[in-house]
Amino acid sequence: MTEAEIRAFAQASRGGRRLIGIDLGTKTIGLALSDVGRQIASPLETIRRVKFTPDVARLRQLCETHGVGGLVMGLPLNMDGSEGPRVQSTRSFVRNLKPLLDLPVLFCDERLSTAAVTRALIAADASRAKRGAVVDMLAAAYILQGCLDQMRGVLADEAADEA
Repeated sequence: MTEAEIRAFAQASRGGRRLIGIDLGTKTIGLALSDVGRQIASPLETIRRVKFTPDVARLRQLCETHGVGGLVMGLPLNMDGSEGPRVQSTRSFVRNLKPLLDLPVLFCDERLSTAAVTRALIAADASRAKRGAVVDMLAAAYILQGCLDQMRGVLADEAADEA
C-alpha cells in the first residue's frame, strides 16, 4: 500500500468513525475493530463462512453497530510479493462486497500475520483448541494495527509538511 493510497483512504473514511480489519480465509473471516481515534485495533469476532450473502449480512450488521467508516482488508501476497490465487479470491470478494456495503476499502499486506499470531499464542501456552478459536480475529487485529500505525505515520508526515 502506497502513501497515496493511505491518504486517499484516510480522506474517504473520515468523520471519527472506526475501521474494521478483515482476515479473509476460506472457512472463516477474522474481524478486528479500531477505536474511534484509530490508534488501537482489538479483536472483534470470527465469522464462520457459510455463503457470501449471510457472511456479508453479518459484516454489514457489525459495521452499522460499531459506526464503521472503512474496511482494511488483508491481502495474502506470496512471500515474494507476487499475487496468487488467494489474492484474486480476496479482490473478487471485495468487488462483490462493494455494491452491498458502500465503504472505502484499503488492502494491506498480511504476509506472516497468522504465523506471528500463532507464535505469540504458543509462547503464551495457549492450547491448540484455544488458538483455533481466536487466531483469525487476532490476525485481523494484527493486520489492522499495522495499517493504523502506517496511517498515523503518513498522516503525521503530511501534517508536518503543511506546517
